[in-house]
Amino acid sequence: MLDQNLFINDYEETKRRLLRKKVSSDQVEQIRKAILDRKNFVGEVDGLRAEINEKSKQVGVFFQQGKKDEAENLKLSVPQLKKVLDAKEHELKKIDEKRVQLLLRVPNLPDDDCPDGFSEDCNIVLRTVGYEKSDYDGKDFKPHWEIGEELGIFDAERAAKLSGAMFALLRGDGARLHRALIQFALSINSEKNEEILPPHFVRPDMMMGTGTLPKFEDDAYRFRDDDLWAIPTGEVPLTNFHAGEILSIEDLPKRYMAYTLCFRREAGSAGKDTRGMQRLHEFHKVELVRLCTPEMVKDEFELLVNDAERPLKMLGLPYRVLDLCGGDITFSSTRVHDLEVYSPGTQSWLEVSSIGTFSDFQTRRGNSRFRRSDKDKPEFLHSLNGSGLAAPRVWAAIVEHGYQQDGSIKIPDVLVPFMGGQTEIKRK
Repeated sequence: MLDQNLFINDYEETKRRLLRKKVSSDQVEQIRKAILDRKNFVGEVDGLRAEINEKSKQVGVFFQQGKKDEAENLKLSVPQLKKVLDAKEHELKKIDEKRVQLLLRVPNLPDDDCPDGFSEDCNIVLRTVGYEKSDYDGKDFKPHWEIGEELGIFDAERAAKLSGAMFALLRGDGARLHRALIQFALSINSEKNEEILPPHFVRPDMMMGTGTLPKFEDDAYRFRDDDLWAIPTGEVPLTNFHAGEILSIEDLPKRYMAYTLCFRREAGSAGKDTRGMQRLHEFHKVELVRLCTPEMVKDEFELLVNDAERPLKMLGLPYRVLDLCGGDITFSSTRVHDLEVYSPGTQSWLEVSSIGTFSDFQTRRGNSRFRRSDKDKPEFLHSLNGSGLAAPRVWAAIVEHGYQQDGSIKIPDVLVPFMGGQTEIKRK
């Protein structure tokens, strides 16, 4: 959530930056009006409370002075004022709810370093690693789902039978390879990050804390009887880990990682772009989250990008790093770098990590703060996150790049220890 003072004290600049995220001037003005309406109404309510308190005190003074008639007359006016106050407080509650709902639906301000634009065409490729177009020109590569079906390690038919479209079922060495990827990602990040095993279902205020609710309610899965929500990513429990707490600056930065299942109502219907492991309603991921002071954000962001690139380099997969434009970064973020791995079987780049900075947008919602010293007032933490490894698409890239002429799949050297020494996958 944005600091509401931005809409009063820095209105034009806030409006300019929000326009970069496709937020209309009318919406910004509506938020400003709601904030001012509440402010003015709070003044009325506070004035009425003060009047009631003053008259109540004056009644006692009149009685002490023996002015019984004046006291009784004044006493009769107080109940009527209390009725007016009750009505005003009820109206204030509605005005405040409107203000909060409007603020919850406005995105974070994009960083001025984000490229201009409103679509993925405006994103800038910062670097490409391990990819040479000539290596793929004129060659046929099978998509991972065909390879997986041939080797009996990917079973789309049974996945659909069990759960419908956009779910995956891995078998035998396919499942083992997937598990190895998770163990590999946790292993290489264990020295820098504390591993957390969080719940996969959280209360609605936790989803609201990261910006998933109310904006993306239709994209999330909910257990309505319990009012619990399935997490769309480990970002939700990790970012809210210190919700309602005040940390000491000596304890920062906080660096956490978690392996979780993730649940999303991914857009799209069954087809070329959703086949195999490309786009799933349920997927596995290792998430990295940082909580720090504003001054630490730049260094932590660079570290996170490096941490997300590291497994791709170690696995020998070609990838590229994109700087997303202001209109394409996520709702809660201020800056985003995407990592995309090349998929020769689909002849496309697949996003495998999105590393974002979020300023105090999420921590303001969750009331996660820190104190610089015992004498200082608490400040909101700043949050960052990114995928340490999104298993499905990385699995797909390994299968496609590792496919050999004899029909086997070569396992990357760094995964061999996590596969119990196994160096290839063959049909059994």
